[in-house]
Amino acid sequence: MDDHDLDGALQSALSRLTLLNEIATVLSSTLDATEAITRVCRILVPALADWCTADLTDDDGGVRRVCATHRDSKVDLAGITGPLPRPPAAASGPLSRVLRGEGPLLLRGKDLPRAEEAFDPLHKLNLELFARLGGGTLVVAPMRVRGRVFGALTLVRSDERAPLDEADLSLVDDLTHRMALAADNARLHAEAKTTAEHLQRSLLPDLPDVGGLAITGRYTPARSTAQVGGDWYDSFVLPQGDVTMIIGDVTGHDLQAAVTMSQLRNMLRGIACDRHEPPGRILRRLDAAIDTLYGHTTATCVYALVKEVGVGHYALDWSQAGHPPPLLITADGDAQYLDAAHEVMLGVVPEVDRPSVRRELPPGGTLLLYTDGLIERRGEVIDHGLTRLRQHAAALVDRELGHFCDELLRLLTPEADDDVALLALRLPVTGAGEDDTSDQT
Repeated sequence: MDDHDLDGALQSALSRLTLLNEIATVLSSTLDATEAITRVCRILVPALADWCTADLTDDDGGVRRVCATHRDSKVDLAGITGPLPRPPAAASGPLSRVLRGEGPLLLRGKDLPRAEEAFDPLHKLNLELFARLGGGTLVVAPMRVRGRVFGALTLVRSDERAPLDEADLSLVDDLTHRMALAADNARLHAEAKTTAEHLQRSLLPDLPDVGGLAITGRYTPARSTAQVGGDWYDSFVLPQGDVTMIIGDVTGHDLQAAVTMSQLRNMLRGIACDRHEPPGRILRRLDAAIDTLYGHTTATCVYALVKEVGVGHYALDWSQAGHPPPLLITADGDAQYLDAAHEVMLGVVPEVDRPSVRRELPPGGTLLLYTDGLIERRGEVIDHGLTRLRQHAAALVDRELGHFCDELLRLLTPEADDDVALLALRLPVTGAGEDDTSDQT
């Protein structure tokens, strides 16, 4: 091999290595299989081919074309993506054979039959596409990993360029293996996310049916992670008739956080039912139990009691351990945060005295407890999130309580980075209103 040939071989190897590195970066940038494969196709065209398609299979054997890319942006690709015919058991076309486990295949366009000669519906569809877009050589390669085919990649190069060859076939085989790993990771991520959400929801309680009071809870998982979180809400009726309103968040986003959350919730239930004490003292007892049983665990919590203090009249006793303050919205839309009972989060200073505060509740008013995922945004000060929540809650207060919660979630968590839990209570409109007062109890 002379120097010129050696330089050419080195340049070719460097180009292929650069292409592989670029695709590896793209595949690691998202857990959405369709998005990852679409980005890869945009790199491969025109780097390796003049047009390409990518197809993914589902668990039921169906096939969907998720991407079609052409180097000429003027070429109309409308209608190419979407569901495809299932590959037949006696597969004859290249794509059907690859999806059934063969490949990768290197083919010449002039050797392909005409579309009307194909008995395989999937093969016929692809022959029609090839006749429409043209090409000289093509590679059809399976996205295969751990013995499973997740889909296929078809790369087509025109006669105006050097034909695809065995070296390209080997490169594409490597690429599709990486794409299959990305598709498998995306599948595992989706399964883990679904399992995590089911686990988290199974830990949430049934809310009590209390005459005169409407109580609604909501939980939504983070959209950016498959991990369970420590957010929870709870509400139950105490022996003396008070209605608890509880929301909390255990530090962490893993299975241990969810398990600890469930344990803290159950401990708080037991303490509350056994000790008829102000909320601040109940949280102090919970803090002592956390310090004894769970060591370095930390959590935030709001523990509140809704008390009927006369026919149609209610008061709120609450204490707040490092958690965002409750939001009270009157029937006419006046919204304010109740932040007079704030203390440090649980698990930090277990011996600290925790205040309890009482507040008369206005007839027809709405009380909202929530976790920080509703108000926090990356790179934004928390005050902006609190203002945004107060404004939306005030505007929606005339909605039915469930719709009120759903709209808040829709407006405030389009791309939530954290789990979100909501607990809302609506008071009856009957009863004469009295001036609101606050005092330590």
